[in-house]
Amino acid sequence: MQNEINITARQRAILTEVVESYISTGEPVASQNVAQALANLSSATVRNTMAELADAGLLEQPHTSAGRIPTARAFRIYVEQLNGNDRIHPALLSSRSRSQIDSSFEGIAGTQAFLERTSHVLATLSSGVGVALASVDTADLLEHVHFSRLAVKKVLAVVVLKSGLVRDRVLALDRDLDLRELEAAARFLNENFRGWSVERVRVEIQQRTEQERNEYQRLLAAVKELWSGAVPEGEQQIYVEGVSNLMMAPALGQEEREHLREMLVALEAKERLVALLNAYVDARQESVRAVFDLDEYAPAMQGLVLIAAPARLHGENRGAVGVIGPKRMQYEKTMNTVGYVAQLFDRMRQASDESSTQ
Repeated sequence: MQNEINITARQRAILTEVVESYISTGEPVASQNVAQALANLSSATVRNTMAELADAGLLEQPHTSAGRIPTARAFRIYVEQLNGNDRIHPALLSSRSRSQIDSSFEGIAGTQAFLERTSHVLATLSSGVGVALASVDTADLLEHVHFSRLAVKKVLAVVVLKSGLVRDRVLALDRDLDLRELEAAARFLNENFRGWSVERVRVEIQQRTEQERNEYQRLLAAVKELWSGAVPEGEQQIYVEGVSNLMMAPALGQEEREHLREMLVALEAKERLVALLNAYVDARQESVRAVFDLDEYAPAMQGLVLIAAPARLHGENRGAVGVIGPKRMQYEKTMNTVGYVAQLFDRMRQASDESSTQ
């Protein structure tokens, strides 16, 4: 959603001070404090301007305080101003933070390991929830597959890809397969399709299933059901860490904590997070983005903000990395951190590709 409110330079300066003061202290901001910070404006001028901003829906007044706090629209304007002032760019992240991030990824190889570490790093640096979404690259190559029988009509499928990504899923099958049939299916895939792309395996199994009409057909039918369940077309995998950070946020009252518990239930539904990231991180998006209207997608996420960027490889979207946290966060640092990690993903994957071809 774009900002449709036209505000004056004075209103913008006062709004910025209110937002930054609230981020810093977590307390409603009084007009006299803003006047002290902006020495060129009188207390009366600041007080009147803050009233105008409240009328415009940018500030609100808690019933227990004479001070004002920014609304979601105010935070949105604040972030737009950061972008307009060229303060949001990975290169602007402090050298100390870049070094900390770089050292956190030392020795990490493969998409899965990188994204797992990404969720941890972003959670640690932001004190929010770190999220990373990986899309299965249909050009990725099969390394190994294994099936384990868990119960009647229930199988654990583990698929290892050349990129290092490991997919594990519990499959609910239409018919029961015994250990011998599962071993035969895994052996068939490993012996015939190791080194093949995910998409090529899918197409070849489909073609062979349509062509064969004998005992071989039974094996192919089992293989087709297991493979389509283990690597669903268009499937994505999400990594989440730091959910408890939200409950540890300072200055939370009992009512806020109860609301946060509702948010955590929503965050723990990983399928919803996948859909959320897909909804807000456009494949054409070139940079980090802040999204404030999460409650329009999931009401339980009211009060949370998504800071996210696409994870690209050779210019193609391979997922997303981001942070979910309360509106009161350090936007400039968080957005630059997310942007830097997204760039790091591209650099590390390219380096991995180059080393594998040597």
